[in-house]
Amino acid sequence: MNKVWENWSPEKKQQFQEQFIEWYEQEKRNLPWRFNQDPYRIWISEIMLQQTRVDTVIDYFYRFMEWFPTIEALAEAPEEKLLKAWEGLGYYSRVRNIQAAAKQIMNEFGGKMPQTPEEISTLKGIGPYTTGAIASIAFGLPEPAIDGNVMRVVSRLFCIEEDIAKASSRKIFDQAMRSIIDESHPGEFNQALMDLGSAICTPTSPKCEQCPIQEFCLAKEKGIQTLFPIKSKKAKPKDVYYVAAAIQNSKEAYYFEKRENKKLLADMWTFPMIEVSKEEYEDFQKKWQTGDEISLFDEPLVAEENLNTLPFEKAEQIIWQKRHLGEVTHIFSHLKWHVLLFYGRLPHHFDGQLGEGKKTNWLLSNEFNQVVFPKVQVKLIQLLDKNRNNSNPF
Repeated sequence: MNKVWENWSPEKKQQFQEQFIEWYEQEKRNLPWRFNQDPYRIWISEIMLQQTRVDTVIDYFYRFMEWFPTIEALAEAPEEKLLKAWEGLGYYSRVRNIQAAAKQIMNEFGGKMPQTPEEISTLKGIGPYTTGAIASIAFGLPEPAIDGNVMRVVSRLFCIEEDIAKASSRKIFDQAMRSIIDESHPGEFNQALMDLGSAICTPTSPKCEQCPIQEFCLAKEKGIQTLFPIKSKKAKPKDVYYVAAAIQNSKEAYYFEKRENKKLLADMWTFPMIEVSKEEYEDFQKKWQTGDEISLFDEPLVAEENLNTLPFEKAEQIIWQKRHLGEVTHIFSHLKWHVLLFYGRLPHHFDGQLGEGKKTNWLLSNEFNQVVFPKVQVKLIQLLDKNRNNSNPF
């Protein structure tokens, strides 16, 4: 391919860098992790920002820094508290990797963040992008930090036709970035690209008239901005179907199970959930729907012959509501969960296990904040609350 950046003169490159850095200094976003060059704060913010919007991350970042102000505090934190700090951000392997890396830093680097790209990249959960971000922003090293925003900007700047969905394409973007990065201000340069891609050089409607580097952009010159970046479509997430049960005892406590530590959402608490086929799921939807005009908890009990149709352990001991409470969906990177929620009551006092082989707990609504819920469980509680027409339990 024609490597356009190789044709830039030193003068053009310097003009580009100066204009870009000047724009960044005037327009940069006021973000809490930009107050200083603390590598710990930069590291945590960059991991949080993966797959998550900036506006969402800010409050989580403040709380995380309050709970775990140092790498040592993070390394020694109980996992339950760590997961609670991350609750709602999703992709929980990120925070587990953060703690594993913190322990690495304590054991292998004397409790201080390593300062070379080679050493930074050895930490658990830190890939090329995060390595470049820490190295450039915290330590002033001319390392590219290449994410989706950056690839979009650079692909338009030079009309790069490589498919950004392919890992092999990163090499060409790395070459382009190393050619144009401002070695005097590498951290500012990388953050300027992030901000530009977030606010101006957007995926579908780039605001070229507001762009500080539009005069250097080859795609703008040719009028083909929206043709870049080249990106093949991701595979559609696989549909997976569950039925879930909000089971309450005579003390108004709800029954929860802790997910196994090798499963998706490991070690987090949910209502009992059973995976079913699509056909079974649709059958439950149809047979357990009686109409919205009936008020929940005032309905008659299910018919005797239906007592065993729900696939939960000891289901025959539970008095089930005649209709389901509705559906929630949740998309992971490769899966789309469909969860149908049912409500049931135990007619007698019981606070033991309803099934075997799982860690379980009974919790009142005001105790929900004591455990870690994944986002899909939060949605289930919100659906339950909507049906009860009560205030939000959170």
